[in-house]
Amino acid sequence: MAPWKLPLVVAAIAVPIAVAFYFGGPGVGVAIGALVGVAIMVWAVRQRPRGAIGEPADGAGAGKLLVVVGDPLEDAAAIAAIAEIAAGEEASNESAEVMVLAPARLGFFDRWASDVEGARRDAQQRLVLSVASLAAAGIEAEARVGDEDVVQAVEDQLGSFAATAVVLVTAAGEEDAAVAEAASELRERLRAEFRWIVVSDPATR
Repeated sequence: MAPWKLPLVVAAIAVPIAVAFYFGGPGVGVAIGALVGVAIMVWAVRQRPRGAIGEPADGAGAGKLLVVVGDPLEDAAAIAAIAEIAAGEEASNESAEVMVLAPARLGFFDRWASDVEGARRDAQQRLVLSVASLAAAGIEAEARVGDEDVVQAVEDQLGSFAATAVVLVTAAGEEDAAVAEAASELRERLRAEFRWIVVSDPATR
């Protein structure tokens, strides 16, 4: 953590509790303190170690390509780019293995209610369309639903699918800040080659 952030964290913890004690009395102050404590615990649990993701490539056999999709993969230019990357991953006259990963995007109320079925169905629909689009371009691919957190989904998948290249495909304007942060972290931490493809809005093409 950067040194300048520490006073802000301390203030974020202390100020709400002090205000609650001052205006609401001991009962409200204790309740707010408990809520702040729970929030800190949740934040701590959600922190990920920021080590390298994936294993170093050993150069043996065919390459493996992991394609992460935020929306159905139907854009011709994006599919052509993936086909080019997959061709570059082929080795020893073996075709590259391609895996399509769709993070299960949970809404606020879904997360609160621990209801993941709707998010998984949406991810599966993205996978069906994406795999079909790749198949039409001559690329055979497997499909998996992943964690809602893009970086965590990639890290989890690389545990069983040692990709030598990872491609993140997102739509322009799709949660720009969160997607850019995920792309930046993947670029920083992945041992595999990383590429981010942003598909423009069809209405603007």
